[in-house]
Amino acid sequence: MATTIANLTTKADGSMEGVFATLRVNAPITLIPNTNKSREDAPDYRIVNKRTGFEIGAGWNRISQRSGEEYLSVKIEAPEIGVIFGNLAPAPGGDESKKVILWNNPQ
Repeated sequence: MATTIANLTTKADGSMEGVFATLRVNAPITLIPNTNKSREDAPDYRIVNKRTGFEIGAGWNRISQRSGEEYLSVKIEAPEIGVIFGNLAPAPGGDESKKVILWNNPQ
């Protein structure tokens, strides 16, 4: 079962802002498009903690092997949580500007 770990709102410039929340963390974050990629495998987005300004993760555009649809795969990392991998998905309710990051427990 997938767990929502962030609620985001898409901005006009393509960035997304919201809150990353777990039992230990409650942090305002921004996903910023990486328009100056230096390599093909560089992240498509940088994830920044808005309170500290520190980069805490990244996101890569991927294509689903099953459906052929594009999605954003994210990696968030901090000492208090370790490494979390998730995927960006539309938020419930049908508002195109609202997104969530979903985490699936790998166990």
